[in-house]
Amino acid sequence: MNHIEDNWNRVCDQVAQACERNSRQASEVTIVAVSKTRPVADIEAALAAGVSDLGENRIQEATEKLPGIEGGRWHLIGQLQRNKAGKAVDLFDCVQSVDNQRLAQALARRAEEAERSIEVLIQVNTSGIAHQAGIPPDAVEGLADEISTMPCLRLGGLMTIANQAEESEVRHCFQSLRSCRDQLSATRPTLDLSTLSMGMSGDFKLAIEEGSTMVRVGTAIFGNRS
Repeated sequence: MNHIEDNWNRVCDQVAQACERNSRQASEVTIVAVSKTRPVADIEAALAAGVSDLGENRIQEATEKLPGIEGGRWHLIGQLQRNKAGKAVDLFDCVQSVDNQRLAQALARRAEEAERSIEVLIQVNTSGIAHQAGIPPDAVEGLADEISTMPCLRLGGLMTIANQAEESEVRHCFQSLRSCRDQLSATRPTLDLSTLSMGMSGDFKLAIEEGSTMVRVGTAIFGNRS
């Protein structure tokens, strides 16, 4: 599994270089290693290499894998159905894909029952593509207000998936999320919105340039899926 360690070190170096180019500290950016479809052995190799945060897309796959893995802070980065909110609370430390009030309420109920606190990010559809997950930017304030009143949920910031097209469109998505966060912070200064989760293997350097504090990287760490 040395290739995973080599890849991890390379990604860390690339993040550090991107931060330096933009007068930022590498410590400002958290790298989430996306381990969907990867076997437990690969995840354990990543943890041994120094990975601290990992992301999964599907509840069913996480249910099968996570109980056998020690360590790591786990992020759910895929869409979540309300009827699986309980499982999400049991398995994950952070749910990055909250995009409606009813899902947030379901997570809050389960977290309160489990007597634990869970971090959530609001997923924003910055591309304007109808089928893409997330709420429109103009709906973020209302959802943030709702979440801020819910027990056992900690709103940590915003997440988006950029439109994978021209660089100008990708950049626009990242700029839109940052603008959304900045506007929200200005009107609601008591909220902790420090996390901007944006950028993946193909565009994380651009995301860092636009202010990302969390990048979700899979292929660049684990290699191409077989």
